[in-house]
Amino acid sequence: MKKILFIFFFGIIACSQKTSKTQVVEVSCGQCKFGLDTQKGCDLAVRINDTAYFVDGAHIDEFGDAHDINMGFCNVIRKAEVTGEIVENRFVASELKLID
Repeated sequence: MKKILFIFFFGIIACSQKTSKTQVVEVSCGQCKFGLDTQKGCDLAVRINDTAYFVDGAHIDEFGDAHDINMGFCNVIRKAEVTGEIVENRFVASELKLID
């Protein structure tokens, strides 16, 4: 009986934990480059499988001037390796590393 209870509780715990996934995605300004309009101003976003999501856990200005002509997220779409998950139509990033 103890074994059955242990397996039952272990199964509940294992199934209830969220899993973060590491993947290569496009990253840029959600408003300027991905056409998102649910927020005002310029905010970091990722595009995964042709769908754009605003990012929680990283800020657009952490990667330099967002309006730089050559590298700024408001002017170019870049590639990044990200770890995180989509929660309530937002990408919650635990890690974001530019690769280009």
